Order: sequence, then C-alpha cells, then structure tokens
Amino acid sequence: MAESTHHTIRRAAARPRGWCCSFAGVPQSPEHRALPSPTGGGGGGVQKLPPKSPLAPAFHSSPSSKLAGLIDPRRILSPGRVSPIDHEGSPAVSVAAAVEEEAAPREQAAQAPFVAVREEEEEVRGLDLRLCLRGRDGRCVVMELDSTVLCESSAFFADMMPDASGGPAGGKRIDVDGVDNLEAFKEAVELMFEPDHMRWLARAGVSRAIGVLEVSSSVMFKRGIESCLKYIEAVPWNENDEEKLKNVFSRCTFDEAISKDVLARLQPPCRSSSEDLTVHLVESVTSGTNNGARKEMQSLVSGLLSKSSVYQKDLSGLNKGSLYEICRSCFSSLVEIFTEDSEPFKHENESMIVPNSKPIIERVNKQTENLNWLFDILLNNDMAEEFVELWAKQGELIRVHEQASPMFRYELSRISASVFIALGKGRIQCPSDMRSQLFHGWFRPMLMDFGWLQRCPKGLDVRILEENLGQALLTLPLHQQQSLFEEWFRNFASRGTECPNLSRAFQVWWRRSFVRSSVEVRR
Repeated sequence: MAESTHHTIRRAAARPRGWCCSFAGVPQSPEHRALPSPTGGGGGGVQKLPPKSPLAPAFHSSPSSKLAGLIDPRRILSPGRVSPIDHEGSPAVSVAAAVEEEAAPREQAAQAPFVAVREEEEEVRGLDLRLCLRGRDGRCVVMELDSTVLCESSAFFADMMPDASGGPAGGKRIDVDGVDNLEAFKEAVELMFEPDHMRWLARAGVSRAIGVLEVSSSVMFKRGIESCLKYIEAVPWNENDEEKLKNVFSRCTFDEAISKDVLARLQPPCRSSSEDLTVHLVESVTSGTNNGARKEMQSLVSGLLSKSSVYQKDLSGLNKGSLYEICRSCFSSLVEIFTEDSEPFKHENESMIVPNSKPIIERVNKQTENLNWLFDILLNNDMAEEFVELWAKQGELIRVHEQASPMFRYELSRISASVFIALGKGRIQCPSDMRSQLFHGWFRPMLMDFGWLQRCPKGLDVRILEENLGQALLTLPLHQQQSLFEEWFRNFASRGTECPNLSRAFQVWWRRSFVRSSVEVRR
C-alpha cells in the first residue's frame, strides 16, 4: 500500500462533533486537477469521475472555509475520510477530504475498514439529520446535524422534524428553499451548536451578527436572538450597521425586555427638545472663550444645520426666533464694547484700562465672527431677511463707528460685507426701503474701512465684495443710486485702492440714467 496513490488523513478530535457542512452547486475552478488513471503505469492517462450521487454533498468544509467556491462539484464524499477537528475553540467540525475514487477491486477492499469506522463514528456523534439550504441565487449548502440539538434550539425546525425523512443512511432530511441570506442562515444554525455564543459573535463582528439576528428571529431561535442583541448593544456601530439594524427592527418583532437596550440606542429623543438643543449649542459657541475651539465648533454646527448636510433632517430643530435673540445679544455686546472704548477719552483723569481683561480688538473680533456665523446659518436656511433689517437699524453702532479706532472698527464693515455680497448674489430678497436704509447707514463706513479689509481679509475675497457691492447698489431706485455713486466717486478719486472699485456698476448706472434707448418707457 506504500505505492498506492490513495492516502488517509486522520486528526484527533477535541470534543464530539455537532454538525458538518458542505457546499453544493459551486462553479468550476482553475484549481481542478485531473485524476491519474489507475492503469496508466506511468501516470500519463486520465480517468473521468463517476457520476455524482444526488444525495452526496459536493464539498465538506469548516464554517470559516473560504474555498467552497473553488472545489469541483463532481468530487465525492469518500467514506471513511471524515475526522473531527477543533476549529478555533468552536465545536468539532467534520471535514471531508476530497479524494480520488479508485476503480481497482483490490483498493476498494482496502477501504472497507474505514467505512466501518465512519459508520461507527456517525452513530456515536448522532449526526442523524441532513439540512439542505437553497438560496434564491441557486447556491446550496448541505449541513449534517444532530437533530436533537437543532430541535431544542429552534421551534421552527422542531415543527418540521416529524415530516423530515429521506436523509443519508436512513436518517432525516430537511430542505429549506428560497433563502435570502444563505450565509447568515448557515451561521445561525452553526450558532446553535456553539457553547459560547458571545465569543463566536465577537469573532464574527457586528454586520454578521445582525444577519444572524434576523435569521434567528425567523426560525424562532430564542437563545440566538438574546445573544445577538446582547452583543450588538455592547459594541460600536458604523452607519451602515445602524441602517441594517433599523431595517431588521422594522421587519422583525422582538420581546421588549431583551431589545430595549438596543432600541435606546436607535430611537432618537423627543423631537420637541431638538429646538432647545440647537439653541444651547449655538449659545455655547457664541459664548466660548477659546478662539480655536470656537471656530472648530462653528464649522461643526454649520455642517449639521446646513441644507446640504448628509444627515437627514427638517427645520423643526432650527428655532428662528431663538437664533435672532442670540443675534440681538451680540449686537448689544458690540455697542457696549464700542461705548467702553470711547469713555476714556471723555474722562481724561480716569484710567484708560478697560475693565475687561481682554483687549477691545479681540472682543470686537469675537462678536463680529459670531454674527457672521449666525448670518451664514440663517442665509443657508432662507431666514436671513430679518438679519438685514436688524443690521440696517443699528443706528448706535453706526454712530460709534465714526468715533472708534480704525484698527478694530473695520470689523463692523466685515458684517456689512457679508450682507452686501448676499444681496448682490440675489440670495436675499428684501424690500426696497430696507435696502435703501442699509446703504444709507453702512455704505459710507464700508468706503472708509475698505483698506483695512484688504490688509486683514480673514477669508474675505475683496474682489467678490467689490463686484457684489456694486450689484446690490444697482437694485436701488436710480435717484438713490446717483447720490451713492457720487459719494463713491469722490472717495475713489482721493483714496484710490483704499476705496472699493465700483467702476463697472457706475457705468451701468450711467447708461441706464443718461443713454436713452430707442424705445421710451411709457409712463
């Protein structure tokens, strides 16, 4: 027998085998090898395999085997080639080695002792049931199981057992057709034979555990449901896992006592509290004292509240009235700061140190950043018209602007720049009288501060400002445009690049006012 081409592989069993698995209906593979001819002498001949028995599994492997799709479906389960092995602490799994079928009677007789060994082992192990799972895609998985364990674990299989028959060697057989998730179904059955569910699920991961959870619910595998829910609740999820879990809960019904912890992570709080939460977040940002952290949180909150956010939401969590209250508070803070700046000059004998420890320029910068950030949130959510009205009516700020130092008063014009750009781009539709009041109050400060905005842009594109300032000005009545363009012309002629260049808008106004077209407008 030393010269025989047929070999026997034996492995020691770690513990009694509870099930084994094989794949059927697998595609052809480059790994296929032709069998040597038993009569070829030199091994040059090739013999075709005998037809496969309809009840013989095509391939037997451990649950974690990834080679199922690479095995020739014509290979036959050879009697006597089944040995239990311990697979990473899981129950012993029966693996059938793919072997050659020998034609010589002498070699067939040599196999007889192994056939007897296999039959004796199968009786001890109690693998008396063959479970055939067929997926909707045509794939098939065959599992040899202990029917007692299967019935104790699943009420679904227990109900099917009396009618199950026709398995191998006079055993039982169950066929399950139309399986949606074949892999998850197989793993749910495997879990029934696992002594430590949590360890198995920890190796499998969240995504596979969710699939096993759904199958466990469909086959009424109660211990599997409890273990899956316990594991899933205790580990982090990614967004894909979360969506899969929501879909499972929408299709399956679980006992509230065992699913409440998972539901607590899935179900959002009462929607009525989202408005208050948004206000608290915005207030925390505007009152923050760390500049770096405040800017980072501004970016975070803006992304969450933006219409283009990847998160699905509605505007019920954005309280317009509360946001404008925060805006008014920032305006009041600016008035106080500028008032404090003017007080030392009125009282020469008093100390010129402002009570607040932070420099005025830093405090002004903080409030203007807050207001520009709030304006962007309102603008992105189509709520900015009232902001234009509020800014146009800041008469006290306009008055103190003329008395303040240009080193920090230009920060006010940064707010005006944001409003003018939005008007010039047509993102805000305000009444004519409101636009007129805005230009009447803030156009001259913009002319005075433009040079400082150029030197300290802080992200502001002055070219875009010049273009949209002119476009916004052209939305006013022509007689109001004339007075504002005359004021700009005087400033530009004396200050040059320290003043915004509105030449294009000026030419448009000139053409509309003095160049008559061939068609007169009828009054």
